[in-house]
Amino acid sequence: MKQKLSDSVVLIQFLAAALVWGSSFLFMKVALDGVSFGQIAWSREILGALTLGLIMLIGRHTLPRDPVIYLHFVVIATTNCVIPHLLFAWAEQHISSGLAAIYNSLTPIATAVLAALVFKVEKLRRAQIAGVLLGIVGVVVIIAPWTFTDISADFWGQLACIGAAVSYGVAIGYLRKFITHRPISGTTVAFMNIGTAAVIMLLLTPFLALGPVELSFPVVGSLIALGALGTGLAYIWNLSVLRAWGPTPSSTVTYLIPVVAVVLGVLVLQETLHWHEPVGAVLVLIGILVTQNRIVFRGRTRIDRH
Repeated sequence: MKQKLSDSVVLIQFLAAALVWGSSFLFMKVALDGVSFGQIAWSREILGALTLGLIMLIGRHTLPRDPVIYLHFVVIATTNCVIPHLLFAWAEQHISSGLAAIYNSLTPIATAVLAALVFKVEKLRRAQIAGVLLGIVGVVVIIAPWTFTDISADFWGQLACIGAAVSYGVAIGYLRKFITHRPISGTTVAFMNIGTAAVIMLLLTPFLALGPVELSFPVVGSLIALGALGTGLAYIWNLSVLRAWGPTPSSTVTYLIPVVAVVLGVLVLQETLHWHEPVGAVLVLIGILVTQNRIVFRGRTRIDRH
């Protein structure tokens, strides 16, 4: 029988996951000083898979036997790791790490829309539709189309981040429809996800990982942190929090990630924020809260008097 973790340990794991995932945008920006965006994503999957593989061995976790499950994880790994990790790393060549993290917070809204319209595992009520629309307004405010005189790299970088958030939404919806009902442990799911992504990256090595590199302590440290921590241990920490707190409280890590990323971007990288970026982020956050039923608008109850 497994020993239940104390509340303080769970809280530490929750904060650690938020810190590591929020810091990942800083690590990507630093790593770009010495390697390409493709090499960042490649290193992230490989190091994450090695870390989770070691945890699988120590914990003596078993792999699924049904071949169909492996095919499902090809889809999940592609949409939950390969595509978004490449897009975010590419985008940070053109936009700030803080702005990339703000766009990452669109994931719950993209997930809600895709889960309802594509995978049919949830239904959107009126309030949730209002939350989605408010989130879209927030995205428009963040992009600030009135500031563009032409289609610049900054614009394409922001679109890449939106594409990454949508890809995460596809992965989560697909996971809910085809995997979550199966008797597979969370650690195994994490390893199958990252491990399959690592195999895909190995196949793409000639296109992504080859090329000149300028390794330094900050670059190597950032790659290790992205892989071993952000794509490895943080998944295990988040799993522990999920089991202890349940899905709703544990999902609040989504709100802390952009805060951590923006603060680190300003303090470490001296990045600047334009007024419309935090304003749009607040609108997106409110949209998420409405979509997840954390903010409920109640109409007045009519009382008939006789």
